[in-house]
Amino acid sequence: MPKFSRFNRSAMFVIVWSVGVGAILLAPHAHAVGSPAPQEPVSSRHAKALARPNPDLSGHKRVGEASFYSKKSTGKKMADGTAMRPHGSNAASKTLPLGTTAKVTNIDTGQSAVVTIQDRGPHVNGRIVDLSPSTAQKIGITRDEGVAKVEVAPISVPMPDGSVKSGVAAQDTKTDARPSSVRAK
Repeated sequence: MPKFSRFNRSAMFVIVWSVGVGAILLAPHAHAVGSPAPQEPVSSRHAKALARPNPDLSGHKRVGEASFYSKKSTGKKMADGTAMRPHGSNAASKTLPLGTTAKVTNIDTGQSAVVTIQDRGPHVNGRIVDLSPSTAQKIGITRDEGVAKVEVAPISVPMPDGSVKSGVAAQDTKTDARPSSVRAK
């Protein structure tokens, strides 16, 4: 008889526990009836992800640090849906609209290249543009250094209404503002 009563107690415990958990899960929450949902604290990382900078439609020059995509980014999908090409003229900017054509100049070397913004980033404070490895090499950013101070001067900036605005560098590159990969075709 002791084994039987021990079994009954265990079974009764499991039944009571299941009913209790079910009641808690199925009970309506107090904030669902009319009061606003309680505010949950937002982590700083989550807050940064939600705080997207406004697009820079001004066409003005900007100065900051540039870096370049790592080898593991090759072939990965960029924000515009195309694959990252290490030998292309693709670049990433947090604020310039996708499709913007810009002249990127290494301030130390004076070397420049024309890029098209196709991705979002860089995701490191102080950096304003990520470049393809070949573009970085063209303007003198080596793997050893990894970053350089650059000037990003928009040539053409796509506007939300579908029009295109000339940027500050449009006059400098009037003769041929297309990226070198496009001119070669």
